[in-house]
Amino acid sequence: MGDTTVTRPEGPERAFRYRVADERRFTVLHRLRSPRRPRLWFEVLLIAVSYWTYSLIRNAVPEQKAEALRNADWVWRAEHQLGIAVEQLVNHAVNSVTWLIIGMNYYYATLHFVVTVGVLVWLFRRHPGRYAAMRLALFATTGVALLGYYLCPLAPPRLMSGGRFVDTVQVHHTWGSMASGDLKHMSNQYAAMPSMHIGWSLWCGLTIFALTAVPWVRVLGLLYPAATLVVIVATANHFWLDAIGGALCLSFGFTVSRLWYGALPHTLPRLAPAGTREPALQPTKA
Repeated sequence: MGDTTVTRPEGPERAFRYRVADERRFTVLHRLRSPRRPRLWFEVLLIAVSYWTYSLIRNAVPEQKAEALRNADWVWRAEHQLGIAVEQLVNHAVNSVTWLIIGMNYYYATLHFVVTVGVLVWLFRRHPGRYAAMRLALFATTGVALLGYYLCPLAPPRLMSGGRFVDTVQVHHTWGSMASGDLKHMSNQYAAMPSMHIGWSLWCGLTIFALTAVPWVRVLGLLYPAATLVVIVATANHFWLDAIGGALCLSFGFTVSRLWYGALPHTLPRLAPAGTREPALQPTKA
């Protein structure tokens, strides 16, 4: 007699186990990609750890001074060819008005953090369903900026050799900027491209514009990144092209958020349930 092979049909119990495992994996992914009410303790911890990590990585990028100065010279020449090289004119003009440039120095040193945190708090309280998607856009924007700091070290205009720009923090002895004065050794001075002052202020401005219905508040939302652009140029901390780099990083951040959540953050529901329950798993027929 020849050998015979006995094939055991897959029983309904085994098929059901596979179905349960597949649906549980789907449920976990679905929950991660669904808007949920944020938890305060988790968000505070996440933002603190994320900013500490960002600062650590940014400052750990080698300060490639020679390459950064060469890149700055290239940007300056490129802007002359494009007819937009007016940073030096703006820097000297604003520096001649003492009260204005001192105000801009403090603006540069403080509002970058204060306004961003303020918008995050506002989202947390008033738009909990959109908070996670907006936060992801901000985090992705900041994350891709780190790649720019590594691949394209760039000296700010105030550090250019023979650039004749005024370092307004040193001249007017204002505090707060970690890129000039006594605190300059605590920050990578050659990480000017892209400008996260622009990336973050654009995120704040667009978020406010998209989610508030009060006309004058919406106008303020748009004015904030515009004012930030003037400040970063007037204080000789960035070129115009650094600002374009920051805007491109923000576009990447919103793209990541759109792909993850399936919609742009401002189109998601304003409110979200405190939690989501896993759907009941029904046995499938064998």
